[in-house]
Amino acid sequence: MRNPADRLTLYGERNVPSREPAGVDEAAFDEVLRDAITAVEADGLPYLLMGGIASGMLGRPRWTHDVDLLVKPEHAAPVLQTLARAGFTTEETDPVWLYKAFKRAVLVDIIFYGEGGIYLDEEMLRHSLVREFKGLPVRIASPEDLIVIKAIVHKEETSRHWFDALAILSRSDIDWDYLLHRARRGARRVLSLLIYAQSRDILVPTWVVRRLYQTTCEA
Repeated sequence: MRNPADRLTLYGERNVPSREPAGVDEAAFDEVLRDAITAVEADGLPYLLMGGIASGMLGRPRWTHDVDLLVKPEHAAPVLQTLARAGFTTEETDPVWLYKAFKRAVLVDIIFYGEGGIYLDEEMLRHSLVREFKGLPVRIASPEDLIVIKAIVHKEETSRHWFDALAILSRSDIDWDYLLHRARRGARRVLSLLIYAQSRDILVPTWVVRRLYQTTCEA
């Protein structure tokens, strides 16, 4: 089986076949987001809304041109079928980690496995948050999980993830114990982010940095 890390990141931004169009209309985006969330929730399928929308709710606002849904690996096919019934054109883009759905020139990424061994688990769901996006209640990842994910997937060509994570750190009420627990998947990446955040005068407790450093030494 191919290593999903070789395919790049949780958000699938290198050499993955896509019919993703340019110049998505904002009204169409909002409608497609609502259609996707409504359909998935109606079928009782757990998900987290990720990407630029979640980052904007917890950190710095930024526009995004697609919808990122993180789902459990065993629910990837059911979610794709749900969206097909809701009028989306669908494709099993990569059976290791990513499916795609399209409607009104808007792309929905259905992500079920990510770099660093990240996938939607019960712990992530328990810590998730419900926030409102333009009147639509959506379920998003906790700030702690988003920080860990973005620290792991950050690369030169996707530097926005690093700065998204810094914004979330500076604007969210962080559960530091939970962050340390989740950071075990990418301790060195998260440690580097936290040290850099301190250098930018973002309030990261020193005991958190010390404990995470000890984790990396013991690994």
